[in-house]
Amino acid sequence: MKSNNDNFFERVYEIVRQIPEGKVTSYGAIAKALGATRSARMVGWAMNASHNIEDVPAHRVVNRKGLLTGKHHFDGTNLMQQLLENEGIKVIDNQIIDFEKHFWEPKVDS
Repeated sequence: MKSNNDNFFERVYEIVRQIPEGKVTSYGAIAKALGATRSARMVGWAMNASHNIEDVPAHRVVNRKGLLTGKHHFDGTNLMQQLLENEGIKVIDNQIIDFEKHFWEPKVDS
């Protein structure tokens, strides 16, 4: 098994592709699911690098408090928020309302 960033990033993208429409997860939850609990920041780097990959719904990944911390990586001022709102998720001041209700816990088969 490779241990380079490309392999880690691809494993992150596999999880992000599973997030259901209308749900979000966090960088830390993805890291935990990959068995890399302390790698939330690396998950963030993977998400930053995902914007040229068409089938990765990066807008569904937020910080552990439901804040749209990655929004500046999207084209346009409020694109991340608009994409979430199109899926029925309410956002006020970059904060997902009812975060717990919309949170999706990723699972990885060992």
